[in-house]
Amino acid sequence: MNSLLFLALVVVVCLAIVSQSVAAKAAKKPKVEDPKECEVCIENLEKIDMLIPSDKKADKLAIEKATGTHCTLSGFGSEWKPNPNLVSPKDVKMCYIFEPIKKSISTPFATGMPKKKVCQRLKKENPEICEIKYPIKVEKKAGEQIVYTKMKVKELKTLLDQRGVKCHGCTEKADFVKKCEETEHMDL
Repeated sequence: MNSLLFLALVVVVCLAIVSQSVAAKAAKKPKVEDPKECEVCIENLEKIDMLIPSDKKADKLAIEKATGTHCTLSGFGSEWKPNPNLVSPKDVKMCYIFEPIKKSISTPFATGMPKKKVCQRLKKENPEICEIKYPIKVEKKAGEQIVYTKMKVKELKTLLDQRGVKCHGCTEKADFVKKCEETEHMDL
């Protein structure tokens, strides 16, 4: 009789543990993907894709040549000089990364793999590829105020960093919002 009672107690405890783990898995939020992830990489791959003739899209050598045309004015390694058509310093940095890995880019690119997937594959070898992002642009019309309270804290920190401002003692979102409003005249 005691062994049956003990067995029933063990079964109840096991069921409780299983139901908690199932509830915990169901309660986990799906990971929200950052829309700006790999944006500089994707943008540069799009520009490279435009340089390749439509009949050469699967030709690895043509892709490597287009990468060189898009990125390089002359040289290699320490002698490398970026193409003057690259207007953003983020594009120049991405091309500096692309230059030595042209073959790694051309292989998946030639198979028709989407640009985002190519960048994510390259990210495995060099995580910096998807960390490069364009500066946050805060657009406002004449006489209109920017609503910083609608921005995420991470975006506020990035905006302050782009302005070259340190927010010492900022712990709450309100502190970052106040600092952004104070430094609004320094906008890029």
